[in-house]
Amino acid sequence: MKKPPQDLSQLIRQAGPIPQIAEKAELLRHLDQYVKQTMQGPVSEQLKVANLRQSTLVIETTSAAWAARVNFQKAMLLQQLRAETLPMLTAIEVKVNPQLAMYEAKRPIASNTITPEAASHIEALAEHVDGDLGQKLKRLASLASRNRQS
Repeated sequence: MKKPPQDLSQLIRQAGPIPQIAEKAELLRHLDQYVKQTMQGPVSEQLKVANLRQSTLVIETTSAAWAARVNFQKAMLLQQLRAETLPMLTAIEVKVNPQLAMYEAKRPIASNTITPEAASHIEALAEHVDGDLGQKLKRLASLASRNRQS
């Protein structure tokens, strides 16, 4: 008879390297959030806490320009991290990782307006369509005039 699969939460609590990896991942996630809150503005979207090794925090940025900005604020960030989170921290290392930009969540562009040209095309189509679909197309075309008024 086969054993049923173990719950992931049980595996994480067992002895061995898995709990240590899970703990470090949680620490890095927390540090990433803290650093992004501390480095407010557009720079916070261009960096990621990558590692913590031998009392050195490794931060990755998407380009050299952003790395320069982080380096400019590194002393302030190091002082805050020592005071509030990691007293044993001795240095911050900034690295450029262009592939980091590929993994960013791309925000969908909200396109909820209808241009006047699109509205005229929809109205022309609605004139040739009967029934419920024609009514819906006319309402859709009327959205363009409402958007222009507001």
